[in-house]
Amino acid sequence: MTTALTMVKTGGKYANEKFFGVRHVQCILCFFCLAMSYAWRVNLSVALVAMTDNSTSLAQNNTNTGVAPSEPGFDFFNSERYYNFTQKEKGNLQASFFFGYIVTQVPGGYIAQRYGAKTMLMYGLGIAALITMLSPMSLQFGWVALAVMRFVMGLAQGAVHPATHALLAKWSPADERGMLGTLCYSGAQFGTVVMLATSGFIADSVLGWPSIFYLGGACGFIWMVFWYLFSASTPEEHRLISPGELKYITDSRSDGKMQSAEKLAPTPWKAIFSSLPFLSLLVVHCTHIFGYWLLLMQIPTYMKKIYHVDIKKGALLSSLPYMVMLLLSFFFVWLSKVLQKKEGMSLSFNRKIFNSIGHWIPMLSLIALGYVPADNAPLAVTLLTLTVGISGATYLGFQVNHIDLSPNYAGTLMGITNCAANVMSGIAPVIVGQIVVDETSVTEWRLVFLLAAAFYFLGNLLFVIFGRTEVQWWDSPRDNKEDAEQGTPLAPNGQVK
Repeated sequence: MTTALTMVKTGGKYANEKFFGVRHVQCILCFFCLAMSYAWRVNLSVALVAMTDNSTSLAQNNTNTGVAPSEPGFDFFNSERYYNFTQKEKGNLQASFFFGYIVTQVPGGYIAQRYGAKTMLMYGLGIAALITMLSPMSLQFGWVALAVMRFVMGLAQGAVHPATHALLAKWSPADERGMLGTLCYSGAQFGTVVMLATSGFIADSVLGWPSIFYLGGACGFIWMVFWYLFSASTPEEHRLISPGELKYITDSRSDGKMQSAEKLAPTPWKAIFSSLPFLSLLVVHCTHIFGYWLLLMQIPTYMKKIYHVDIKKGALLSSLPYMVMLLLSFFFVWLSKVLQKKEGMSLSFNRKIFNSIGHWIPMLSLIALGYVPADNAPLAVTLLTLTVGISGATYLGFQVNHIDLSPNYAGTLMGITNCAANVMSGIAPVIVGQIVVDETSVTEWRLVFLLAAAFYFLGNLLFVIFGRTEVQWWDSPRDNKEDAEQGTPLAPNGQVK
């Protein structure tokens, strides 16, 4: 007797292959998860402008003790208070998030693999939403209290990328991995655009600047309801998925064996760190983030000092690169599908060509940016937007390669590379500070752009040479019941290591 599970494939096509399914719902929920994560990440930078815009004696921040004065009493909403922060205090407030963010990358990926991405993202976003809403109140105890809150938020959000990768590894068919990954991670640009474009209006509302935090946190709790009701760590656990879509996903998500969380083999650390494909992925992730964050952190200073354009004061101008990146990322998804159908492009070639587009075209625009005359600000803004926007092609490149290499340990791999990459993002401003002594010197800024371009070139070159899309031997368990239950990895010659 033929069952529903055996009738899902007709004419070489699965019944659910072309239609909107539960897997897309998971990615849309992840899209908004990433959107809120990045909105909460950048909300402090825009709120700092608003909360220091009208400093009064009513609530001066005591920079010596770090404790706000008690004269006006505790204000639950804190909407009428304004603060005077030193540049050092502002820097510490913004850096505190990243100190926490780096710590939980690898543990977050491991926990997501063991206990499920649904649980990890639920708790991570829930804690971050609560911290966001408490942030304005914490300032009444001094800037150090807010820095501690931001550190805890970083700890909570550190697992977001690794957990999203762990979820994608279970839910995404190999041919759709780039598209579904783009759908998830483009939420980062969406959240950044929305926050930069609306924060000024929100701060000017009757609720004042604290509403930037209150509204953002409230959105997080609304998201948690939908996530609890409609998400699952694996398609096998989802109560609404159709038999056809379940069969399609489980048959096409990996060439290797997908291990259950309970029977997952110990992480093969030695094999991972001796794998050339993984090491090339680690390097390209680091070089990409180095260039990306160097641009986002230093370009406003460059534009202001060289071209006398204050990007931070224009919401549209601030969000333009992110908006272009968001739009181009979906254009690249469409282009990838077209090329696959017409040219029969392999997965390996697909990853490497789009990774090259996302690195080597920005490399060229960075070099050109260093030679734009000081009286041609529009060209400089165009090149900046192009540099950031074209990098959206990497969503189809290295950013989903962790899942290609090891579906079972994708969360851990993402945790490792994202941790190292964010260390590089912290090093970037230090290097810039060593090179750029005079912020009005075009020559010194040119050296910075050439360095970033060199990083882009080297990272992608190593990925093109050593990058792979085949599932690695250390990911797959032995193909028999006893060893599969134990989750024993296979050695390259098929013997157990």
